[in-house]
Amino acid sequence: MSDLLERLRGRGWRLTSQRRVVAEVLEGDHVHLTADEVLARAVQRLPEISRATVYNTLGELVLLGEVIEVSTDGRAKRYDPNAHRPHQHLVCSGCGTIRDVHPAGDPLADLPAGERFGFTVFEADVTYRGLCPSCA
Repeated sequence: MSDLLERLRGRGWRLTSQRRVVAEVLEGDHVHLTADEVLARAVQRLPEISRATVYNTLGELVLLGEVIEVSTDGRAKRYDPNAHRPHQHLVCSGCGTIRDVHPAGDPLADLPAGERFGFTVFEADVTYRGLCPSCA
């Protein structure tokens, strides 16, 4: 069983066949699919699944904190099931490919005290941008 499915079962989330298919489509490393990509893959597995069901399920997964909504450069929102492992994103400025990365440093520690302006900082979102090998 996938990590996402295990987490959802552990929460007691009702796994209908449609919800299960959406969760299965999101499984894997470096998964950052748009809602339309999730729909296309879900339809291959369960032809009767509807667009509304896929979109509603994605919304529920985001609200549960089991999937992260990722938005980069005004492109379509993407859905990342790697919600429970801290990571940053590496984004190709050419094709939009997104990869999860785990830098060794602490982005919170990298912000000097003089640049915090009295804020109590508890989170940092860092996005690395560049060109993937195909676009370079």
